[in-house]
This record gives sequence, structure tokens and C-alpha cells, in this order.
Amino acid sequence: MVQGKKILVVGLANKYSIASAISRSLHSNGAELGFSYQNERFEKFITSFSQDCGNGPTFKCDLSSDKDIQNLVADVVKKWGKFDGIVHSVGFAPAEQISGNIEDCITREGFTITHDISSYSFAGLLKECYPHMSESSSALTLTYIGSQEATQNYNVMGMAKASLEASVRYFASTLGERGIRVNSISAGPIKTLAASGIKGFKSMLNSHGKETPLGRNITAEEVGNTASFLLSDMSSGITGQNIYVDGGYSIQSKKPD
Repeated sequence: MVQGKKILVVGLANKYSIASAISRSLHSNGAELGFSYQNERFEKFITSFSQDCGNGPTFKCDLSSDKDIQNLVADVVKKWGKFDGIVHSVGFAPAEQISGNIEDCITREGFTITHDISSYSFAGLLKECYPHMSESSSALTLTYIGSQEATQNYNVMGMAKASLEASVRYFASTLGERGIRVNSISAGPIKTLAASGIKGFKSMLNSHGKETPLGRNITAEEVGNTASFLLSDMSSGITGQNIYVDGGYSIQSKKPD
């Protein structure tokens, strides 16, 4: 499905993450993968993971630095030349920004950090990458329904995800003429290390599974396979869209009692 496509994965931090499932699906479907990591703390894991997924190149990049993003793109181009896809799986908020009531927790500093890492990093990456992407390429990011619905304890991250989804639409509208498609996946709750940082996540996970039309939670593998589709030419007519992989949770105006 993505045979021979060169795809850069940004934000993979551990083997239990959604980015890990996406990477494994891409690899099994024939993609050549490269990975970026934030700092030396993640280097050993990324090197090992890359070896299991085709032994592609790895690059260090702190997405809070424009210079690091520019250097990352330069290194990718030096290695690959033109490339065909980006997976952006990045999200961070200071702990106090995703706990309690929004009016009690929000701060200017926390808002800025959350939006910088969780939203601008995608825009900043696309800004530098697009001149070097092929005419049949695709960029993908990950979001959550907390961008559209007030979700307990999600707070400032929900605001950042809303911004991220707007970025998808704006970049899709202008990059389409270059053959570059931009989409997002809104996944249902999945037990990952990142999700565990949200207060009350276990309760959210349990209730969500009961409230979906499918009557269960979705898996990281299901998100991974959807990502492979969106990064492949089989989805060549899809851009600017937010694709829900949530067992149908988002279609319901009223959730079951």
C-alpha cells in the first residue's frame, strides 16, 4: 500500500504509543521509514526500534527549536532527497494544564507551551518540509475529540488540538496544488503512556468503550492501518480531513446512559 514510500515519523517515544503502531503498519506495507527523536534520552530506543522497522535513518530534533527543525529537514533531504510522507505524533502539556477545571488551571505560560509543542510543531515542520516532498505525498497528524467537545481534564490540550486541526485545513488548502495532502486522525482513547498523564483516563477509557456503536474501544493497530491508508495513494482524493477512528463514538448526539 505504501511500497517504497519514504516517510518521516516524528514524535515516536516508546513502543506502546500510537506512533509505534503506525510505524509498524507502514513498515509491514512496504514503506521506508526515518525517525526523529527529541534528545539523547530517546536515542537508544529509537535506534533499536528503527532496526526492527527496516533500519532506516534516525535524526535528533527538538521541535521547540526552529533551527532544529531546519536541520532535521536538511538531514532528511541529504539522506533521501525528495520524500513522500510525514507522521506527526507530538503532544505535550504541563501536567497542571490537563487537570481540574479550566478556569483554575490555565496559565499564559502553560497555554503557550502546550500550543507550541502540540500544534505549532506540525505547522513548523510542514513549513520546512513541503519544498522537499514529492508530488504524491501526504502529511498526517493525530488529534482527539477533546478538540470539539469539552472533555474532563483535557482542558488546554483540547484548545491546542483544535488549533492543530485548523492547521490541517489551512495547509491542505494551499499545498494541494503541489500534490501534497494533509489530514488528521482523531483516535478514540487508547491506553498509552502519554494518555496515562490525563487525570481520570482509566475511567474515560472504560466508559468510552461502552458508549461506542461498536461496543468496544479501538486499538492502536486500527489507527496504524488507517494511517497507512491515508499515507498511501489509495487515499489520493482525501485531504484537509479529520478521520475519526473511534468506534463511532463521535457520530452520536447523545451518548448511551
